[in-house]
Amino acid sequence: MKRYKIKSLFAESPLDAKVQVSGWVRSFRNDRFIAINDGSCLKTLQIVVDPDTLASEILTSVTVGSAITVQGKLVESQGKGQSIELVSNQLTVVGKADSDAVSKTILQPKRHSLETLRDQAHLRFRTNTFGAVFRIRHHLSYAIHKYFNDRGFFYIHSPIITGSDAEGAGEMFRVSSMDPTNIPLNESGEVDYTKDFFGKETHLTVSGQLEAELGALGLGQVYTFGPTFRAENSNTSRHLAEFWMIEPEIAFADLNDDMDLGEDFLKYCVSYILNECNDDLQFLVEREINEEKSKPQNERNELNLRERMELVVGNEFERITYSDAIEILQRSKPFKKKKFKFPVEWGKDLASEHERFLVEKHFKKPVIIYNYPADIKAFYMRNNDDDKTVAAMDVLFPGIGEIIGGSQREERLDVLKQKCVDFDIPEEHIWWYIETRKFGTVPHAGFGLGFERLVMFCTGMGNIRDVIPFPRTPNNAEF
Repeated sequence: MKRYKIKSLFAESPLDAKVQVSGWVRSFRNDRFIAINDGSCLKTLQIVVDPDTLASEILTSVTVGSAITVQGKLVESQGKGQSIELVSNQLTVVGKADSDAVSKTILQPKRHSLETLRDQAHLRFRTNTFGAVFRIRHHLSYAIHKYFNDRGFFYIHSPIITGSDAEGAGEMFRVSSMDPTNIPLNESGEVDYTKDFFGKETHLTVSGQLEAELGALGLGQVYTFGPTFRAENSNTSRHLAEFWMIEPEIAFADLNDDMDLGEDFLKYCVSYILNECNDDLQFLVEREINEEKSKPQNERNELNLRERMELVVGNEFERITYSDAIEILQRSKPFKKKKFKFPVEWGKDLASEHERFLVEKHFKKPVIIYNYPADIKAFYMRNNDDDKTVAAMDVLFPGIGEIIGGSQREERLDVLKQKCVDFDIPEEHIWWYIETRKFGTVPHAGFGLGFERLVMFCTGMGNIRDVIPFPRTPNNAEF
């Protein structure tokens, strides 16, 4: 017999049809009503069994957490809370769950803290919250690929192991095949990387951008979507050691084209979730509303999750220069009353509190800040004519702050070589990148989007560790 997904049963509702479903038991009450979920959607399907016809050994095996397969007739539900139910004529326990073991886990049907759920990340997929989060994460991934494919971008796979540091940050994980108990040294007493697998020092990538630029300068417009790594010892709700990045690059494009692409891309992705994930989104909206009740009034979101998403889709993003942003912040009440924790002055990077003030209090919509001071941005960003700023832009979202960072890239060979000197980046490390400026150089631009931050925005989750299946953070590489 054909197995139906619970999602398709609710969508099609083939009443009086004989169907088969499989899933995990969420509850079993009165020895008659079993609620199962198969992960295809948020809803559970009620199974109605007759305890007089069900063998006692099967009945006692149906415990919370057990996997079962059921055959029967789909009928209109007589109870409240569900439109259909399955009247069983055959039930098989595929995998029994030990009741004592379940009672010590998050499978026990009661409220659990997010910290507890993180400690049992191997089981949290089965909860309503994380089922919703990871289904939305999937749909966002699909939306990203669909967006770029439909617009003629080519997907390229940038290397995970690299010999360059795209950001110049130096906080990278080293990759080596050398025996840690017998590290070869050269005559100077330093590690002899010529004896290592690649013959040089290599790391896990922090970005696929430099390689994506190479692709754009031949294919016209490309994007990467892959894992990136930062060895930054930050135990915050916004940082991961392993995360996913989307990095498009477009040739024959300037900063304005880059901002246009970023805004259109974000609106598309958020709209896709609003249109395709209604049940999961509504569950997360209600979850957030309940969570907000326990917060002080001044810490609550003025808009709920769905309203924040609609704010993004329904408004043109405000575009202001970095200099204008500094002026706005210095005229603000929080600045005058010294409520900002971090300083506001030209030449310093904006903190999350400044970004969120601009978005949530001042403009009340997404903001793009552009033309940042050259000293606080990366070497590859194009110098502006004022010799003080670069053609960089950040997109700021409500509740998140920076969600996209991008720029027009420095396409002029002489300027790029001088920037390598200024940033102390040896040319031999990125000779291949510099060489592209010798062979038909063109204006080009791109940006990076931290995927988990977008998932946070579209799910309302407050900690980045709750939007990736298996978070990697300092002192945590479990699962």
